[in-house]
Amino acid sequence: MKPLDPRLLRTSSAARGYLAVTVALGLAGTGLILIQAGLLAHVLASAATGTDAAVLAGTLIALLAVLLARAAASYGGEAAALQAAAAVKSQLRRRLTDHALRLGPSWLVRHRSGEVTTLATRGLDGLDAYFARYLPQLVLACLVPVAVLIRVGFADWISAVTIGVTLPLIPVFAILVGLHTKTTTQQQWRLLARLGGHFLDVVEGLPTLKLFGRGKPQAEVIGKVTEEYRAATMSSLRVAFLSGFVLELAAALATALVAVEVGLRLLAGHMSYQTALLVLLLTPEAYLPLRAVGAQFHASTEGAAAARDVFAILDTPEPVPTRSVASPSGRPVSLRKDTVKLSRVTLTYPGRDGAALSGVDLVIRPGDRITLTGPSGAGKSSLLALLLRFVEPADGLIEIGGVDLASIPVGEWRRQLSWVPQQPYLFTTSVAGNIALGHPAASREAITRAAQAAGAAEFIESLPRGYATEVGERGLRLSSGQRQQIALARAFLRDAPLLLLDEPTAHLDAVSASQLDTVIATLMADRTVIQVTHDQARARDTDRVFALEAGRLRQAPPRPQLPPAPDLIAVRS
Repeated sequence: MKPLDPRLLRTSSAARGYLAVTVALGLAGTGLILIQAGLLAHVLASAATGTDAAVLAGTLIALLAVLLARAAASYGGEAAALQAAAAVKSQLRRRLTDHALRLGPSWLVRHRSGEVTTLATRGLDGLDAYFARYLPQLVLACLVPVAVLIRVGFADWISAVTIGVTLPLIPVFAILVGLHTKTTTQQQWRLLARLGGHFLDVVEGLPTLKLFGRGKPQAEVIGKVTEEYRAATMSSLRVAFLSGFVLELAAALATALVAVEVGLRLLAGHMSYQTALLVLLLTPEAYLPLRAVGAQFHASTEGAAAARDVFAILDTPEPVPTRSVASPSGRPVSLRKDTVKLSRVTLTYPGRDGAALSGVDLVIRPGDRITLTGPSGAGKSSLLALLLRFVEPADGLIEIGGVDLASIPVGEWRRQLSWVPQQPYLFTTSVAGNIALGHPAASREAITRAAQAAGAAEFIESLPRGYATEVGERGLRLSSGQRQQIALARAFLRDAPLLLLDEPTAHLDAVSASQLDTVIATLMADRTVIQVTHDQARARDTDRVFALEAGRLRQAPPRPQLPPAPDLIAVRS
């Protein structure tokens, strides 16, 4: 770890004002240290010679004022540094979240979401120690020793030379210990990220683990990682205590050396009492910032290590089309009137053999109702991911109204889409908040109408607090059918012209699936709809049916409506 990471300062413009205040107060504190030592030496030397206390009253008042000013400067510097830390954390979290969203689900699939969550929360919280304690001490470590050396040099050059020779011992020992600390801290942070990520994954999959009796093995894994993290933390603390002991010992020996030579020259009459007091008061102040910065270095390493991981993610290039893209024509595209055309589209995923989609040709006209069928892994969800702009095609072209889709801003494109996945994600907020996810400014009346259209109003009104009821993490307080109804209400409220449905009834019983089919049929009115399903029977009411096999698309005739079965009449012979 570098003593000062310039990327934290370059990328965190919101903190620069607070850091400037911290440096300014550090300069003021340095001057106050010198004034304090001079006043205190004068008071003690005068008192030793029998000077009356009334004569020293003005000096004592000035000394008290300096002490109060120094405390205020220290408090103000730490407060400004904490504000800088808060600004940096907020800025990095926003950048990390925005960049992760732009990288898309294909990147998140390869990175455990729990580790990214731990990085953005507990990891970046470690920057408090970096900005509030380590950085101010680093400023003081650069200013105070130099100022003390200059002041002592004017008073007694021999003591200044002694301090100047012994002063480098502190950073040398700090660097030697820090080289060992770097490895220990990185291991501790990796284990914490692994523990946080695995624990989140286990909590999210707890119902499935309990269903298949795999809860105990996972608890043992968490216990093992927790024990490894405990051992790494204790090792890091041992190094920190050892570092503190080494730095304190070096500073104590150096101070003792100065005290001995000052004492001997004072006894010999080669130095005045006030000068000796001034040197002895300032000598510890020369070593104190260096000792403190070494101690705070260890406290800040976790946050700095997390920041490095954040920068590694921010440095990950965003997915871009593999072809050159012309700029938009300036005409806004609209899925209510423009045709979407896929021409020889191929999609591949990094690290996977073979193409998820190969040479797909598809024309989607406004108002079309299209069904995609095929076995698991055939590429149905991959085709939806292309339309959602979660991934970019490796080859081929997707056009909307003759404009290359890659040239349209992602936000502008997604504002015209509604997506209902197999397992819609509900957040730990109210039912109304989850329905209004895609339209935060929606009124309560609009939310209620959307819930009624989705057939969800009845069960919502039966909840303890109605639309204000908290649904819990991932909506686990609701049934699968209720979660799907809320997702459909969300799609109703958004009122986007293109609706993408990914197996919305796959995990429901027959009764719930039939009820949702009725809701979906209502939702399809006046919209372009692409529905993914395994069930050929659900393709009856759609305009076109396509089958996907091993990433290749072929059109298939929709399953015809079966005539009603004739009544059977028993005939007696």
